[in-house]
Amino acid sequence: METKLTQLLKIKHPIIQAPMFLVSNTAMVIEGMKEGIAGCIPALNYRSLEALKAAITELKAAKVEGGSFGFNLIVNKSNIKYKEQLRVICEEGCDFIITSLGSPEETINQAHQVGIKVFCDVVDLKFAQKVEALGADAIIAVNNQAGGHRGNLSPKDLIVELVSNCNIPVISAGGVGCKADIDAMLSYGADGVSVGSPFIASTEANVTDEYKQACVEYGADDIIMTERISGTPCTVINTPYVKKIGTSATWIESVLNKHKKLKKWVKMVRFSIGMNATKNAATKATYKTVWVAGPSIEHTHAVLPVKEIIKGLVE
Repeated sequence: METKLTQLLKIKHPIIQAPMFLVSNTAMVIEGMKEGIAGCIPALNYRSLEALKAAITELKAAKVEGGSFGFNLIVNKSNIKYKEQLRVICEEGCDFIITSLGSPEETINQAHQVGIKVFCDVVDLKFAQKVEALGADAIIAVNNQAGGHRGNLSPKDLIVELVSNCNIPVISAGGVGCKADIDAMLSYGADGVSVGSPFIASTEANVTDEYKQACVEYGADDIIMTERISGTPCTVINTPYVKKIGTSATWIESVLNKHKKLKKWVKMVRFSIGMNATKNAATKATYKTVWVAGPSIEHTHAVLPVKEIIKGLVE
C-alpha cells in the first residue's frame, strides 16, 4: 500500500515500529526493515555516544531496500544528552528522527542540513501547526490509545482534525494491534501508523519473559493511567504491585508540584525514580512490576518473532 509515509521513507508498508524506552533495539529494527517497515529506537536506550554510534553502524550495514530506520530524541532541557545525541545522529546518518517533549526547531534545522527527515510527536492541533511551521516533515499524532505518555483525543478525532488543518503527512500513534486497526486509521485520513506495544512481546525484545508474558495475558481493560513513573500520566499494566502502590502522586509531591520554584526538581526526582523502577521491571526478575504498555496488547496472544507480528499487521 502506497501512502505519503511509504513515499517519504521508501518503505513497503505504512508502519513505523515505535520507539520504546528500554524495549526497542537494533535486532527488532533490522527484522522490521526486512519486512518492509520503518523502525525507530530511543537514543536514550544507549548509555554512551559510542554505543549509539555502534547501533547506527549496525543498522546502516543491515539496511535493505524497502526498509528504513531512525531514532527518537527527547528534545527538552531534562535530557542533558540531547545535543550530543543529535550531533552523533547527524554525523553518522539515519533516515529520520522522531522528536518528543519539546521544541524540535534545532533538530529540524540540523537534521535537514544532512538530509535526515524529522517527524514530531504532537497531541493536538496547536502543536501540530507549530511543528509544521518549523519545517517538520510529518506529524506523529499521539492519541488517547497510545502506550506510555498518551494524548487526550481519540484516534479518529485527532487524525481528522490534523488532516483538515495541516499540509504535512499525519502518522497515527496509538491503538493499533491488528490490520483492521491500521485500515481504520488510514480511513480517517492518516498516512501511516506508529505501532509500539505489540512489539514488546517479540522474541527480539531484550525485556524479561515476564514482561512479554504480561502483554500476552493482560488486555485492554488492564491498562490504567499512573502518575507514579514520571509525574505525568502514563499507561501501565495494572499488576498487583501497581494496585498496591496506587496511581496518584503522593500528597507531598502534590503539594510541591504547586510550588513554582520546586516543581521542576520534584518532577526530575520523580522521573528518575520512576525510570529506575521501570528499567528494573523490564530487565530483571522483580516483584516491583511497573510495565508500560498500551491497550493494543488486547491483540497480543503469544510471544512471536517481529517478522510474524508484522505479518499479522499487514495480512
